[in-house]
Amino acid sequence: MVEHVTFDGADRLLDWLELTDAIENGHAFARAKIGDQLLWQRDATLLSRAAWVDGLGSAVKTAFVVPSNTARNLPTTNGAVTLFDDQTGELTALMDFGLVTKWKTAGDSLLAARKLARPDSSRILIIGAGTVARSMVEAYSAGFPQAEFEVWNRTPGNTEALIADYRDRAVINIAADLQKAVRNADIVTCATMAVEPILRGEWLSAGTHLDLIGAYRPDMREADDEALRRSRIFVDSRDTTLDHIGELKIPLQNGVIEPADIIADFYDLGTGSFRRTDADSITLFKNGGGAHLDLMTAIHILGKWKAC
Repeated sequence: MVEHVTFDGADRLLDWLELTDAIENGHAFARAKIGDQLLWQRDATLLSRAAWVDGLGSAVKTAFVVPSNTARNLPTTNGAVTLFDDQTGELTALMDFGLVTKWKTAGDSLLAARKLARPDSSRILIIGAGTVARSMVEAYSAGFPQAEFEVWNRTPGNTEALIADYRDRAVINIAADLQKAVRNADIVTCATMAVEPILRGEWLSAGTHLDLIGAYRPDMREADDEALRRSRIFVDSRDTTLDHIGELKIPLQNGVIEPADIIADFYDLGTGSFRRTDADSITLFKNGGGAHLDLMTAIHILGKWKAC
């Protein structure tokens, strides 16, 4: 029987901390086999990602990203997620794209922050005010319940709408000055469509955790070279970030950093190397969001769905 998992039916069943534990446990299996296809024209991107983890199963996720849809009052991202049985190859589930994407993207970053940010982090800056920013308010509120938020966005109306929607769940204020907001933050999370860096490394204070989500193409970056030079760098997967996303691909090609500067990915969680080692280091995490993370997230969601 093929399960049809809907957003409204499954979203209420899920817990952010449980999901991060599920993602961490998923990395105890053998490293995923992955394959990506990326096409783009003008401002639109068609991204298909597939993953197969022996013992878990396989997933294919296709996303069509059209930033100009905002002017049409349409979602900027559409797509679908399919799950297949590990042994038989049978289709086991069709899952709402937005559901898997929401929980995978924010859960990915929250798992990293639980390992890399200072546990007492109480000031979180979100750069961007779109769909992902909303997920980050939910996820970081679960992982750092003591935290208050600031949001910086080029379009004030989006920020005001986000604050209005979450005023009963978190303390959120508008950041008027990006440089000042970065300097004052314990955690900075970026979720933008920037191609050129908007965050400068000279703004980062000792002990800050920097979470980079937005860039997903070879020509996209959110942070400049200085941010990389000053940071201890971590990724969710070397296989999906170093040679694929401009955030690291460009500075690696230009000799700003070396592959050895990438300290660990999630497959190193069991070794203890994916962690903060002192209070003053700046940690940088690149959220690449590969299909293996969609697979782990989708399997966790499917388990909750079947159990209800």
